Amino acid sequence: MRIAEAASRSGLGIDTIRYYEKSGILPEIRRGTDKQRRFSVENIEWLTLLYWLRETGMPMKTMHRFATLYHTGDHTIPLRKEILLEHSEHLKKRRTDLDHCEKMLAYKLSIYKDYEK
Repeated sequence: MRIAEAASRSGLGIDTIRYYEKSGILPEIRRGTDKQRRFSVENIEWLTLLYWLRETGMPMKTMHRFATLYHTGDHTIPLRKEILLEHSEHLKKRRTDLDHCEKMLAYKLSIYKDYEK
């Protein structure tokens, strides 16, 4: 499939896909005889993973490290797993922090609601 369809399926913008490709964060993308990119199912899966890693706030530096390990081979699976586990712990902390923020906002809104009466 071409880049527009890859963008649509993965959730990433075309410019983001091009940036990820230039930065080496993507596996190799084949090109057709017309020199245009041809995205495989594996490429789409990888792009989708990158989309969600960014959505969860994973820093680009960590994403690059993860991609480098992926490109190095299966012997790096334990290291990649470690990266994802660390990120999962980070998300748990963020979720807890956001819950506290939500409680604080609810408290403040209740004060304003009482003030309006």
